[in-house]
Amino acid sequence: MTLFVTKREALEPFAAHEAEAMHGRPRSLTRDAMRRLMANKAAVVSLAVFAVIVVAAIAGPWVIPHDYETPDWAAFGAPPSWESGHWFGTDQNGRDLLARTLYGTRVSLTVALIATTVSVLVGILYGAVSGFVGGRVDQAMMRFVDVMYALPYILFVILLMVIFGRNVYLLFAAIGLLEWLTMARIVRGQTLSLKEREFVEAARASGVSTFTIIRRHIVPNLVGPVVIFASLTIPEIIVTESFLSYLGFGVQEPLTSLGTLISEGANVLEVLPWLLLFPGGVLVSLLLALAFIGDGLRDAFDPKDR
Repeated sequence: MTLFVTKREALEPFAAHEAEAMHGRPRSLTRDAMRRLMANKAAVVSLAVFAVIVVAAIAGPWVIPHDYETPDWAAFGAPPSWESGHWFGTDQNGRDLLARTLYGTRVSLTVALIATTVSVLVGILYGAVSGFVGGRVDQAMMRFVDVMYALPYILFVILLMVIFGRNVYLLFAAIGLLEWLTMARIVRGQTLSLKEREFVEAARASGVSTFTIIRRHIVPNLVGPVVIFASLTIPEIIVTESFLSYLGFGVQEPLTSLGTLISEGANVLEVLPWLLLFPGGVLVSLLLALAFIGDGLRDAFDPKDR
């Protein structure tokens, strides 16, 4: 009886896949990956936490009664209180810390989203062309990547900020244009293996152009590695932006970010500890959620690595 139940349980996934195929939902890499991702409890909880943080950062500043830059003249450096309406307290200038934390989270997420998008697009294009063309072109392109790797990353971003001014849009571009190097290496390695596959050889034999092969056959098969790397790049960029803001080279007043808030709170930790605890807690929660989501995506798209 036990043996019969074990066999039946072993056949249930295949029966489910056959049922899905009969109802017009054939198996696919994305569907299987999403099924494995939803089975990962840590990743699901992290997705919920991340969604709450994103929704709060977007909608929160419009819902709460205070904004991020208008001071409350009756509450300078006030501790957290439900009665006063300053749930996270206020800073030395009487500005509501909850509003500033939500707005700072929005800025940090915007930097991460734009910089990650830039790095992914540049990395995919650069790595796919390098790996598919090969030969001297590949060697020259990879040597350029090696030279860029040798440059001090943070020092290069700081140098750009000093030369061109402390512009938040320049910060987006500077971080994104320096984060594509690892993506280019990953995409190149995947492209080297993909270009030897039968469907690529068939496309070449039929006279399809190089750009079309890269666009239609190479890039769609890079979804797994690209999604995994992008999910791991976002927290790295958030930390980089926070570090630059902590040093004074990132987002400046009247705008704010999590790094700026942490920098301000660190200076008055002994007197006004909530100025560091609340923004720091949001940043830690955000980074942990993104880390677990990245691990879940890695396991979902490449279960052999688990």
